[in-house]
Amino acid sequence: MLKVKKKNLIIVVSACLFVLILSFLISSLRTPFQNLLKQPLNLLTLIQREFNGMLFYHRNFIQNDRLKNEIDYLNNKLNAQQELSLENTRLKNLLSFKQNSTYKLIAAKVIARSPDSWTSNVTIDKGRSNGLRRGMVVITYLGLVGKIIEVQDFTSKVLLISDPSLSVSAIVQRSRQEGLVCGTLGSHLIMKYLPEEADINIQDTVITSGLNEVYPKGIIIGTVVDIGKEFSGLSRYAIIKPAVGLSNIEEVLIIIS
Repeated sequence: MLKVKKKNLIIVVSACLFVLILSFLISSLRTPFQNLLKQPLNLLTLIQREFNGMLFYHRNFIQNDRLKNEIDYLNNKLNAQQELSLENTRLKNLLSFKQNSTYKLIAAKVIARSPDSWTSNVTIDKGRSNGLRRGMVVITYLGLVGKIIEVQDFTSKVLLISDPSLSVSAIVQRSRQEGLVCGTLGSHLIMKYLPEEADINIQDTVITSGLNEVYPKGIIIGTVVDIGKEFSGLSRYAIIKPAVGLSNIEEVLIIIS
């Protein structure tokens, strides 16, 4: 019985091979035979693809998760390097200014900022132990920041020039016109008490006048961006854009006097 089945199988296989060879040899049979095999082959391909998808799904999922973690790691590393590069640039500018300045300066980092909107002050990481005292002027290589109003052993509080309680005697660098620069709690300062005939223009640079003992002469305060008249009509005022971005300062210099 086994021999009969084996013989039948050999006959079937031989017949299939004969038909296959015949179809490739006779061009008129080639196209119908290929069409006949096309659907089963497509079905086998689809089954194989689905099987491979199920078989390798778990492996692909783990690999995808690993690649996402690698991307996150590389992004964090890139951000850290960019932050370090920016910090190095700021510190390099501060160091260069400190080396070329006629003032005796101490560098400090901003470690805290006023949480309310009624005052404008920051806390720095230098204090009494570093030789700082109340009233010392704080600057950056760009210009005036403010002055120290409180001193602890290892920290100090700096009142920014944007605070309305702080006033600075100033002059227009080009024309030497005098005025008083005050804070507004906003992003700009105001230069008051300018006479009607004051020689002041938009884009003029405003600097400290040195008439106040606290602030040395010649420190840049900012640039004139607008000019107006007081309600009385007897005097004018100027809106000043600070030279220093007071909302995002991270390092400062204190003038030791």
